[in-house]
Amino acid sequence: MRITVYGKQMKVRESLVALIEKKLLKFDKFFGSDTEANITCKARKGVKIIEITITYGATVFRAEEESDTFITALDRSIESLERQIRKNKTRLEKKVKTGAFVIEEDDDDEFEEESEFKIRTKTFPFKPMSPEEAILQMNLLGHDFFAFTDAETNDVCVVYKRKDGDYGLIVPEH
Repeated sequence: MRITVYGKQMKVRESLVALIEKKLLKFDKFFGSDTEANITCKARKGVKIIEITITYGATVFRAEEESDTFITALDRSIESLERQIRKNKTRLEKKVKTGAFVIEEDDDDEFEEESEFKIRTKTFPFKPMSPEEAILQMNLLGHDFFAFTDAETNDVCVVYKRKDGDYGLIVPEH
């Protein structure tokens, strides 16, 4: 696994980088060597935040945790990623390394695997609009995200409300 550690508006200490690399070694049993892990460390208003994004092929695993220390946030992020993997282990077995999910019997008790996804379908007309119009529409509906057709590019895009109060725009890569 290739691990890259970033500091957002801060410099990450070598000791923290070494700890992150050591703790992420536990995921080597799930993924191949072509896996990328990007870790972002942030400090905001006295709160330490660690965001881990692991990309394996087309599958992305992501966890973001905050705490009063980077070590606690790191531990929580690792636990969150492990929960995601164990909760979806049957579906993921088809995508990750063969034999990756040999789990001790007592190890699996605390994680209940999702048997099937319950999907509710909703249809609505896609009207061409600007991202600003889409944000307005999203806010009027009281949603956290809104899919729309970009009036300039004709791409299907998504705007969403971020945890920090700002907005995000997801556009397809061509």
